[in-house]
Amino acid sequence: MWEERYSGSDDYVFGTAPAQFLLDHDQYLTAGHTALSVADGEGRNSVYMAQKGLSVSALEFAPTAISRAHALAKAKGVSLDIRQTDVLRDPWPAQTYDLVAGIFVQFVGPDDRRIQFQRMKEATKPGGLVMLHGYTPEQLEFGTGGPPFRENMYTDVILRAAFVGWEILECRAYEREVQEGRGHSGMSALIDFVARKPE
Repeated sequence: MWEERYSGSDDYVFGTAPAQFLLDHDQYLTAGHTALSVADGEGRNSVYMAQKGLSVSALEFAPTAISRAHALAKAKGVSLDIRQTDVLRDPWPAQTYDLVAGIFVQFVGPDDRRIQFQRMKEATKPGGLVMLHGYTPEQLEFGTGGPPFRENMYTDVILRAAFVGWEILECRAYEREVQEGRGHSGMSALIDFVARKPE
């Protein structure tokens, strides 16, 4: 499905600028740290993290998206380690990254989300961060991006329950106008989540 979506157009579906979430949480992007961007798409977020001086790996399945991510990285003068990966089935590195980011990765329902979150937790170094950004169920009323499935959306309760024992640095739901390519366009119901893994 995602390859069809990306290959069906010559432009970047979600634009080339990073998600506003990353700009808002710039203080967590520490030069010299390692980062993993999950289901990275066309590279806008991983490229931005690389521009901030992080050593970035990205997981993505769609070949067209990977090609565009390489092109964007080259245009911005940074390098990425992009791995063609089925994030639910292929193995991930364990306890490797200072930062693991999942930005608008709500393409799975509750069962697969548990797998996805567990893999994100396992990939994070002790003391490292997981950063998640996505839609709340109220997004269905806006219809300006994201999946049309309530069960795929995040809530405060879902995210806190998934990271019990971690230090929750932020868990905030809000509404904001989003303009990120034609994929995300209009008023949106969002949630930001940042948690630190126990040492």
